[in-house]
Amino acid sequence: MSKYKITLNGKEYEMEVELNNDGSAPAAAPAVKEAPKAGNTAAVPAAPSKGGAGSVTSPMPGTILKVNVSEGDVVKAGQAVVVLEAMKMENDITSPRDGKVVKIAVSQGQTVAVGEFLFEVE
Repeated sequence: MSKYKITLNGKEYEMEVELNNDGSAPAAAPAVKEAPKAGNTAAVPAAPSKGGAGSVTSPMPGTILKVNVSEGDVVKAGQAVVVLEAMKMENDITSPRDGKVVKIAVSQGQTVAVGEFLFEVE
């Protein structure tokens, strides 16, 4: 059994991989658990929707704690546009690219579901 630490989109994960006798990885996916991290804010990469290339949907159910920008504001890729609270953690929902915010579909205090449209950047 081998242990690995990987960082994906700024989040650190621990992974254990067990190899078969022939040295190949098993058919089932390895167990992955989130490594302990200081603080309680996690950046969540934006999930572009099927709408436009800059449309962003909620990656998880939760409550909108804060909307950091207004329609018409210029944002950079990776900039936190919305703060979403899910399971007592604050998650920054970031812009997928540089551009202008053309639509914000949520407001502070609103509850959102997985896949619900949040905002669009063009």
